Amino acid sequence: MSSQHPEQQAEQAADRVPAPRDADPRELPVARRGMFGARTTGDTSGYGGLVVHKSPKASSPRPYGGPEGAAESGVFDEVADELERVLPEFGDAIERVVVHRDEITFHVRREHLVEVARKLRDEPHLRFELCSGVSGVHYPDEPGEELHAVYHLLSITHNRRIRLEVSCPDADPHIPSIVSVYPTNDWHERETWDFFGIVFDGHPALTRIEMPDDWVGHPQRKDYPLGGIPVEYRGAEIPPPDERRSYV
Repeated sequence: MSSQHPEQQAEQAADRVPAPRDADPRELPVARRGMFGARTTGDTSGYGGLVVHKSPKASSPRPYGGPEGAAESGVFDEVADELERVLPEFGDAIERVVVHRDEITFHVRREHLVEVARKLRDEPHLRFELCSGVSGVHYPDEPGEELHAVYHLLSITHNRRIRLEVSCPDADPHIPSIVSVYPTNDWHERETWDFFGIVFDGHPALTRIEMPDDWVGHPQRKDYPLGGIPVEYRGAEIPPPDERRSYV
């Protein structure tokens, strides 16, 4: 009689099932072992018993609805409908639309980004006057779409928020600058270039803003080393963690 819990036995049995020879490893289930060792309860905070399958890219069906408790229940559909009306190339420009946790994200092809941003800013029924910033994201396991830029837009006129997301390959890390549409993005695009290495074509002065000008690499990418970078402090050089004296 085994003393193991049934969930543990099932997990180990699943681990022993061989993968098909021609299977793409990115399509296989990924069994995450609990970081807190949670195996006997339904608590997934430690990923206990959780198996994640690689799924198709998320795309929300119509109707999109709107934020819970909002005065306008179909506000996301209104924004999408109006953008489609004023943007003749809507089908080519917008790859997909995702609604999650009361937020809507328009995934935009990079070559259409400037035009989409301009329509969102200028059209009277859209009027997203403010871009509160651009954030970088690095997905090293997404071939051809490793780098993402995420824009957060606010309509002060209509009290609405949406998000734009644009991706580009690591081998060609170029996305058009939208400083001509939203001048406040000057600083945010510089920061995203500094930390992630996304080149914003057309930016008036794409230089580092956080790291020293001669810094090598982009420190918020997932493939950037977490240690091993020598640091100079008041004339003394502090060695990287893996080279310091051990007192153990």
